[in-house]
Amino acid sequence: MAINIREHNRAIWNKQVEWKTTWTIPVSQEEVAAARRGEWGIYLTPTITVPPSWFPADLHGCEVLGLASGGGQQGPLLAAAGAKVTIFDNSPAQLAQDRMVAERDGLEIMTIEGDMRDLSVFPDASFDLIVHPVSNCFIPDVMPVWREAYRVLRPNGALLAGFNNPARYLFDYEVTDKRKVLEVKYKLPYDAVKLHTEEEIQRLLATGECLEFGHSLDTLIGGQIAVGFLIAGLYEDTDREDENWHDMAADYMPLYIATRAIKADIS
Repeated sequence: MAINIREHNRAIWNKQVEWKTTWTIPVSQEEVAAARRGEWGIYLTPTITVPPSWFPADLHGCEVLGLASGGGQQGPLLAAAGAKVTIFDNSPAQLAQDRMVAERDGLEIMTIEGDMRDLSVFPDASFDLIVHPVSNCFIPDVMPVWREAYRVLRPNGALLAGFNNPARYLFDYEVTDKRKVLEVKYKLPYDAVKLHTEEEIQRLLATGECLEFGHSLDTLIGGQIAVGFLIAGLYEDTDREDENWHDMAADYMPLYIATRAIKADIS
């Protein structure tokens, strides 16, 4: 069965904006005002703000790419803190959230729709910083993301990336929902298309779920090193508390990882 993964996931994220899910709710005017005073923090993963030491000492004039980070969350705060921000995302509705905040609060934010694996719209060495919240789980191959991020960064620029712990994809969550137990079902790396039957995929499509991919740590972390990055920071995180959903895997392990990778100037 031929599935256009990018089109499917774009449609679902457009719907998630309508449903007002967590990663689609824009920051408030109060948060933007605080960022203008130098009081701000952004998230790559659900609950831990990115350490201040991961950013340049002064964001004024810093050219930042929000990679697959639409939704009016990271971009507006960075712009209010003085950065020149471009948001690149697959979902028009998510990009519209950034434009809404920019218009509401008088910020300059450029928005571009595209595939995170293809940044050919940008010349080499275009940015000082890339902010890439959890999103590469929506593509089957993450290596093009790392290669393109490395290309468009300037020497000594940083890639701040969040991603899923691949171990969370081991489990059959239908069993978890029904029986409240964790049951191992899938091999890693997880591929929503290859590891599901056609019937299961059709059910995913019908229920409005994204098609996800659980990449190995070898490609998530080792892949950044392979394209030339130096890993300069790492932390783990878990899910936000949610009365409607609790991932039982969070009771046993961190569900997310964030890294700071530097494009070292070796000239």
